[in-house]
Amino acid sequence: MYRTKNPALNDMVFVFQGMLEDKMTIQGVVEKGAITFAIMLLSGLSIWGLALTGSPEIAFTLSIVGWVVGFIFFFVMLFTGLADNPVAVLTYAALQGLFLGGTTLMFDLAYPGIAIQAFLGTTAVFGGMLIIYRTGVIPVTENFRIALFSAMSAVFMIYMLTLILSIFGIEIPYIHSNGLIGIGFSVLVIGIGAFCLASDFDFVERGVENGAPKSMEWRAVFGLMVTLVWIYLEMLRLLAKLNSRR
Repeated sequence: MYRTKNPALNDMVFVFQGMLEDKMTIQGVVEKGAITFAIMLLSGLSIWGLALTGSPEIAFTLSIVGWVVGFIFFFVMLFTGLADNPVAVLTYAALQGLFLGGTTLMFDLAYPGIAIQAFLGTTAVFGGMLIIYRTGVIPVTENFRIALFSAMSAVFMIYMLTLILSIFGIEIPYIHSNGLIGIGFSVLVIGIGAFCLASDFDFVERGVENGAPKSMEWRAVFGLMVTLVWIYLEMLRLLAKLNSRR
């Protein structure tokens, strides 16, 4: 049994199927990933297009819809097995694109140029972790996964607490500010997200080695998408904190 602590890939079991004709491949993951991220990008750009051509209300309404429906759909996919379904994964990508498009636009209006900086930063994290993983610098062991799951659980609880308290107009001090603690928190979260990428890469590699069914390629793409969106959003927050100090 091979585990990854990405919630989108959690508790997955690869069973060797020697007679299976259509098996999971790295090329298949790359191809499906390219399609998925292209849809997310086009969806996000549509929000920018609407906002910049005189329909900002529609743009931000669609972005909110993308966030709410995407949030609900994420858990539906986790607990119903739809993470293996290409239609579900691509639908989720489109919803995330709407959400990210509106969120990125708001950040970029406040801090011009922050969008491309966040994109390049996220790309650098992805590329860097891929190199680190392939060179074996970070071995993905069971202890690694346990520690990663604990760290992710702590961050998730902070996010949920922040969301609940914000409903009542209360803000958790320090970690969301532009002070050293707030900046340090964002760096820590991005670091945890980077380690999640290593775990996701391990999921793909183990699946290929053990002849997992081809449908697992979509689950792998879904997991990578969840991790990269998380890193990108926190990268936006980090850059906003740094820019606000100037």
